[in-house]
Amino acid sequence: METIDQVAVKREESEKDGTAPAIAVEDLHKSFGSQKVLNGISLAVKRGETLAVLGRSGTGKSVLLRLIIGLEKPDSGSVRIHGRDLAGLDLDQLGEIRMKMGFLFQHAALYDSLTVEQNVAFPLQHHKKEASKSEQSERVRQLLAEVGMAGHLEKMPSDLSGGMQKRVGLARALALDPDILLLDEPTAGLDPISAAEIDDLVLKLQAEHHMASIVVTHDLHSAKTIANRLALLNEGNVVIEGSFEELQRSDIAFVREFLGHSS
Repeated sequence: METIDQVAVKREESEKDGTAPAIAVEDLHKSFGSQKVLNGISLAVKRGETLAVLGRSGTGKSVLLRLIIGLEKPDSGSVRIHGRDLAGLDLDQLGEIRMKMGFLFQHAALYDSLTVEQNVAFPLQHHKKEASKSEQSERVRQLLAEVGMAGHLEKMPSDLSGGMQKRVGLARALALDPDILLLDEPTAGLDPISAAEIDDLVLKLQAEHHMASIVVTHDLHSAKTIANRLALLNEGNVVIEGSFEELQRSDIAFVREFLGHSS
């Protein structure tokens, strides 16, 4: 087993030569008052890889995403994006990091008063001001075509089904061409056909964009479809991490119980 010093040296070397994981979470702790949510989480995701984070409600899955994107600060431990520790960044530097991270919220979180086209254009208007309106419009149309929503530019979010809203949310998440994609319950609330369509879309986007992705989900079928690895959380800890087949072979009682209830 490597010592802490050996791990630190390897990490410094990987940061220098550019081989550091896109996302590296080390010994992450987070509590809200007396409620301990994360109890020493460590995970790493390389570019081109998708990690699914599973667990019961209230196990800290969404909190983990908020820590990775810098919306929450850990009590201890570190979050490194391409080797850079978020704790050491000022607001401008954190903003630069976030521009390379796409986030799909659980309920798509589209702006109700904006059309589909305006929703997807929103990040471009705020972060790509050097691009002309025609360039931004072309980019929006390209993104909506990529997620199968080319014919719905003028519709309002209230006119869309849940699956269609998720597609628009994905287009918006990709607007700034991120190399990291964070998905919070992408299939929640969808019927099986719509959920399968979102899974297929995520696989397609991953193949085309080669991002590092973390998917938080309750949907075991979705997780084993789109993820290279799965991490199962319980009571703030990673119980097991590996392929779906490795989880199936586990003799840990909680893992067997979770797979049994989720199948």
